[in-house]
Amino acid sequence: MSQLAAADSPPVVPLQGRLRFASLGSGSKGNATLVSDGEAWVLVDCGFGLREAERRMARLDIHPSQLDAVLVTHEHGDHLRGVGPLARRHGVPVYMTPGTWLSGRLGEVPKLHWITPQSRFAIKGLLIDPITVPHDAREPIQFRFEAAGCHLGVLTDLGHPSDHVAEAFRGCDALILECNHDPHLLQTGPSPPTLKRRVGGNWGHLANGQAATLLARLGLDRLQRIVCSHLSEHNNRPELALEALTPLLDGDASRLTIAAQDHGLQWQAVS
Repeated sequence: MSQLAAADSPPVVPLQGRLRFASLGSGSKGNATLVSDGEAWVLVDCGFGLREAERRMARLDIHPSQLDAVLVTHEHGDHLRGVGPLARRHGVPVYMTPGTWLSGRLGEVPKLHWITPQSRFAIKGLLIDPITVPHDAREPIQFRFEAAGCHLGVLTDLGHPSDHVAEAFRGCDALILECNHDPHLLQTGPSPPTLKRRVGGNWGHLANGQAATLLARLGLDRLQRIVCSHLSEHNNRPELALEALTPLLDGDASRLTIAAQDHGLQWQAVS
């Protein structure tokens, strides 16, 4: 394993077959999530520039050459910005839907693989389910991962908690869940009216209350980790996201955490 990380970086859980994940950062300035079962190493999205992505991966003791794939959810810049440069510099295979590719925003990709939504595929022993979500992109998806009987859902960038999404992500052991905005802060904030309508619409982003509604539908019995992600810099605050979800946990917030824009989230293991 790479020795690029700083001395105070968290150690990677060494158990083969053990599902774990970490965030390079989450928000409107860039999103990227690492997922591994100890054998396969994948990056979900790369919304940071190449140098910044490399720096953030080093902080988690990962070098891009270790990646088996970059999985792309959709073509918006805060998820796609660094995908092409990362793939070209380090030869990392890229997986995406044809609709995302047709956006024309990626440039040359040496190793490109198509994803068919709702069709499971595997990277080494890591099982991956790509799930269609309601979002204002050409063919957006999110992902559910399985390894050693454990399930992780990565679920951001959706405009409303549809029945299809609720069914697809039920029964996860860990969940990275979008808590993008507080409706009052969105409506009274500095964003232009068109952006407010987009973000708050059925094809935009989840509000804190919508995230709570979806979480209740997914069930809480198996959930060990719930990560609030993709928080808006101007239209949300971490405490508001936590306040929206904590009542579902009988006031016990120990299972909740935040994937921050600047610092991401250290490695989390799912047992």
